[in-house]
Amino acid sequence: MIDFEPTDTQRMIVETARDFGREVMQPAERKLDLMADPKEVFKSDLFRSVMAQAYELGFHKMSLPEQYGGLELDAQTTGLVWEELGRWGPGFAAGLVSCATIPRLISFLAPNKQELIDKFVTPFCEDSRGEHISGWCSSEPNCGSDGKLYYDTAIRHRTTASRNGSGWVINGTKSDFISNGGIASAHLVVACVDPSMGLRGSGAFLVPSDTPGVSTGKPLDKTGLRVLNQAAVYFDDVHIPESHLLFPHGEGYPMLHNSIITVGNLGVGYLAVGLMRAAYEDALEHSKERFQGGKPIFEHQLIAQKLFGIYSAIESARAFLWKGSWLSRTSFPGDLKTSLAARIYATEQAVKHTAEMVQVFGGYGISREYTVEKYARDAKLLTIMDGTNETLMIKAAALL
Repeated sequence: MIDFEPTDTQRMIVETARDFGREVMQPAERKLDLMADPKEVFKSDLFRSVMAQAYELGFHKMSLPEQYGGLELDAQTTGLVWEELGRWGPGFAAGLVSCATIPRLISFLAPNKQELIDKFVTPFCEDSRGEHISGWCSSEPNCGSDGKLYYDTAIRHRTTASRNGSGWVINGTKSDFISNGGIASAHLVVACVDPSMGLRGSGAFLVPSDTPGVSTGKPLDKTGLRVLNQAAVYFDDVHIPESHLLFPHGEGYPMLHNSIITVGNLGVGYLAVGLMRAAYEDALEHSKERFQGGKPIFEHQLIAQKLFGIYSAIESARAFLWKGSWLSRTSFPGDLKTSLAARIYATEQAVKHTAEMVQVFGGYGISREYTVEKYARDAKLLTIMDGTNETLMIKAAALL
């Protein structure tokens, strides 16, 4: 049977995340969200300071093996932390979810490549300044949500990887939606090797950001999650060694991609639960202080109904995600359709109910003096992260 009692380790790390989130992440994210120019956000000392503190606490390396310096926490424990960080700083949390992509992939796919471990995994785990950050370069201007149609040969990545002596040359453009794209120290680049195979003709390559020919666009000016850096990444005759091919093209590509989105979509779902919690807790407090009709608005049935609706959504979405994490822990990477279904449910509920909490605040809800309008803006972006909910639903339904 399922046991809902957290372990001592889980209690400790969630309390640490709560204190850090409330005292450091939330006030910083509010200030950065209000900056008009996103370029100034990621140049700011405030952004770098918060990231450094998150790294110092180990939130960047939770799932990495202890032998490399990671915390080796299971999927359920990391899920609890992602929810807590999402409650206080969803933009920062979204960046942290993606920042370990390369070290995780190396430790999973190339444990015998000591050169890569020494250069990219161990330094990442030892980092206490937020200097080692992964960017996942899959999405392209003309290959986005359809990047899951593995067997349609008309669909492929336009970024190419060609053999050149003992290494590879990469050319192409990745879309404006690359998480950590403009601040990454290294990119995991999905590039086409054999166009005749469609997406299965793509391999995964490790490309350090300081490699000649790598450049980035300006950070995307978004409605929500403004503290998550997203930017286009360009590759112009970028030469990398053979050892930087992490996963070859071929029939195994769907397995790689499915594994990444099985784990990644759980993270997106937990951020959605964290956002709902933030909106709910703020609205509940407000409803007991705001008087209309001679009594606190909490005592009006329509307001109580809205609050109970989001409470129910939080509890049900969290339970769904816990099952996905349990499946990931018992048999890595877990069950794809469960992860997708849990993420879709959580993010759709977040959009619906954060908007309802704006309504609880009435006219104050659309004022930037209150944070609830930010939660509604942030929630919407989660429904298109790593693929739109509509296309993910089609993919999950095909697995029934």
